[in-house]
Amino acid sequence: MFVQLNFKSGVPVYLQIVSQVKAAAASGALRAGDPLPSVRALAEDLRVNRNTIARAYGELETEGVLELRQGSGCFLKANGASPLRRAVRSERLAGELDAVIVQAHHLQIGDDALRELLDERLTEFRARQRQRDDN
Repeated sequence: MFVQLNFKSGVPVYLQIVSQVKAAAASGALRAGDPLPSVRALAEDLRVNRNTIARAYGELETEGVLELRQGSGCFLKANGASPLRRAVRSERLAGELDAVIVQAHHLQIGDDALRELLDERLTEFRARQRQRDDN
């Protein structure tokens, strides 16, 4: 499995799993309809409590990233509309952007350089998406 945990990071394990599944979906490592390991199997692989995995999967399901099919398992959901309202999604993203802005400030990266970096990253992300869609 693609998940690697850092128990010394201070980030809860379930949030590490959530972010890594999202990253794998965004990068194309996971595609819509791909199965994820069962809660039990992933818990054994990562050597964590099953409740931790269940919490991560529950969070991903709430955010519309995964779908749980009774008796079949857990699958990456197609890029459909998020069940969260636009305001909630924007609020979550704003929190992440605030952290990036603070980090840029500490690294002494100016506003223009930060915008340029964001544009570069967006361009690269879109190129990877197009490449994945072409395959």
